[in-house]
Order: sequence, then C-alpha cells, then structure tokens
Amino acid sequence: MASPVGCEPAAGASPPFGRFRVHTWLFPFLSLTAAWLLLVRPGLGQQIDPLNQIQIESHPPAMSARAGATPTLSTDASLPGAAHFSIDTNLVLIPLTVTDPMDRLVTGLEKQNFRVYENNHPQTIRSFSCDDAPVSIGIILDLSGSMDDKVIREKDAILQFMKTSNPRDEYFLIGFNDRPVLLTDFTSSISDVESQITNIQPGHRTALLDAIYMGLQKMKQAKYQRKVLLVVSDGGDNNSRYTANEVRNAVRESYVQIFGMGIFDATVATIEEQNGPLLLNEIAKDSGGRLYRVENLSEMSDIASRISEAIRTEYVLGYKTNDLKMNGKWRKVRVKLLPPPGLPDLTVHARSGYYAPLQ
Repeated sequence: MASPVGCEPAAGASPPFGRFRVHTWLFPFLSLTAAWLLLVRPGLGQQIDPLNQIQIESHPPAMSARAGATPTLSTDASLPGAAHFSIDTNLVLIPLTVTDPMDRLVTGLEKQNFRVYENNHPQTIRSFSCDDAPVSIGIILDLSGSMDDKVIREKDAILQFMKTSNPRDEYFLIGFNDRPVLLTDFTSSISDVESQITNIQPGHRTALLDAIYMGLQKMKQAKYQRKVLLVVSDGGDNNSRYTANEVRNAVRESYVQIFGMGIFDATVATIEEQNGPLLLNEIAKDSGGRLYRVENLSEMSDIASRISEAIRTEYVLGYKTNDLKMNGKWRKVRVKLLPPPGLPDLTVHARSGYYAPLQ
C-alpha cells in the first residue's frame, strides 16, 4: 500500500515492472498537474495505477529537465515551497527535482527515497509533498542589440511558458539592454505581459547582472512564498554596475530560484559573450535553478514549456534543523537519493545550502 506521504500518479493500468513505471508525455505538456502523466510505451498512451508509481517523463527532442531547490525556514509545514524564516518551528523546506541519465524528470518518488544532511549531520524529514503550488515569477528578457534576430522567438517562448504555468501564478516583466526597466508589475494576466512584449525592440548593450539584481529586489514584493526568475539571454554582461560576485552573493541570500534560457552563438566576438554561458550557468546553480541551452531557435517554446512544467513538479522536503544559532552563517545542505530497485542512476537537483537568520 502506498505511503500516505507519497506523491501519487494518476489511476489506470497495472504496472508491467512491479511498483515502478517509466513514463512519457505524448502531448507537449499537461496543464493541470504533473501527477497526471502518460505511460512510456512506443505508440501507446495509457494511464497508470495510482499506488506508489515512479514516472520518468520523456520529452520530445531538445532539453528536458531542470534543477532547483530553495531551502527555507517556514512557519507552516503544510505550505509546500514556503520561503521565509521562523525560529518558532525551524522547519527547513527544500524544493528539488530528480532526473534520470537521459535528463528526464522523475516523479512518483516517496519520502523514504530521500535522506537530508545539514553540515553533514543527518536530519529527520518531517514533511514531504509534490503539490503544484502557485509561484511568483519574474521574467527577465534580454533586449540588447545581439537579440535582434531572436526577439520573435523570445516573445513566443515567454508566452508559451506562461500558458503552461499554474493559472494562479503571478508575474512581473523586466526588459534590459543598457539598463533594466520594469515593463509589467506583478499580474496574473497573461494578456498584460503579452501587450508589453508585442512591440519591444532590441538594441544597445547588455546589463544582465543589473537586471537580475533588480529582479531579486522586486521579488521582495511577491505574493507567494515560492519565487522564481526566468532569464532569457544570449550572452554575457558588458554594461552593468553590479559585479558578478555581488549578484551571486545576492542570489544566495535571496531564496529565489533562477532558471536561464541561454541562446548562445557558436562563434562570439567578445570576451563578455564568451563568458556568458558560464556566468548564467553559475548564477542559476547558486540559486538551485538551472541553465537550459537553446541549440536551435525553433526549440525555444518547447524548452520554455519544460521549464514551466519542471517548476510545477518539484518535490518539497521539510526538516527541523537542530541548529538554533542565529549567526547568519552558511549551512550546507545535501540531499541523498535512495532510488527504488530497478531504476537507473538518478540525479537530485537542489540548492546546496542556506544562510542562517541573523535574528
């Protein structure tokens, strides 16, 4: 019988490989919940048994998975993805995703499949969920001159991302070239964002770091506890006043996950452009997010949908830390996976730690 804390897939046919099943999406993405997935079998779509199944979601060509985890202290263990500190409960929440060797999302794992360590000390998992909770999302668009031939695909990808997100999500939109500008304040209306991106025109230089920093500051006004920045850019920074180290420090302190959609040219002219992929990848990893590389512009909308779906299928593990010191120091968090028998090697994507509160 399934554990009461397990993340249960949809009901349907009995599993052919015991308790676990490998799945694929035969449609681009399902719009309501990642728990309703389709069976992987060539040429056949079939729903699965609801009891304790493992699903590996195989996507169409291109990239398919993301990482992400935002460890936090929360006042309410029942809120998946809560992202604030409270010394009353000392509950640290860790959103994360799991992928297989082909970089496909794996869902259907249960509490007993995970172990959590803080500063190398084992922790007891007190809560476990995989609910599709609403998210506050900041979209950061590169509108520099180098995006001139990519801006149409960029607009389409953003709209696809929003259409496949949780309907309750809220968004703001920042565009940047020489400097970042808030184009749309927090809204749950896709049409509000669409009206702003319809007529944008690229030009000038690239203040990528300033735009990310602005997005982190804007997130302080977010309605939801889970917070995400989606950064779409094609290269490095050449016009910001904030340094990479300053922004990376701000990212680690913010508990905002960052996902990058990198549209990198095979040949680039400047040092900044050459360093662009590395810079965006490091910032995303610092946040517990991930960089998705766009190899072909025609794949952008598909990759945007995958990022959206990955955000909706996070596991959230909660544990009560026994370290009550409010010293502001970095605490290393490691999540170890104990996969069920018969599955290939799986990878956990999670943030590597959090800063203890100062008071």
